[in-house]
Amino acid sequence: MPTVIVGTHVDDKPTFITISYRGIVHHVPPMVSITLINSHYTTEGIKANKAFSINIPNTRMLKITDFIGMNSGKSYDKSGLFDIFYGKLKTAPMITETPLNLECKLIKTINLDGSSEVFISEIIESYSEKPYLKKRNHTLKSSIP
Repeated sequence: MPTVIVGTHVDDKPTFITISYRGIVHHVPPMVSITLINSHYTTEGIKANKAFSINIPNTRMLKITDFIGMNSGKSYDKSGLFDIFYGKLKTAPMITETPLNLECKLIKTINLDGSSEVFISEIIESYSEKPYLKKRNHTLKSSIP
């Protein structure tokens, strides 16, 4: 399945997880959802900070994306794996190397049978590499050179 890299802070340090379960929820305001198992280290950070990022990796990032998904932040410090930047939310680390980043503020959490949670968030800002920007009804901001 296509994957994304989700970033947040746990214990005041950036951490990342690879996930497949995500989707578009609403157009105005722009909202997305992600689903995580309760026991994931990243789940703790999203709940505490009420913020996370969604980073869309490119094909050159296949090995590191797989590595992130196979290693828990509980046992491996992922804070130094990427060049990261922040936008308005200071606990949603975004990855400079990914061509598209979404800065997300948690709006609602839905518990699924006690084992997983759906995090519904508003996209506060979008960041994209210039080749991917297209002017439509709205303009994406580029913070990545």
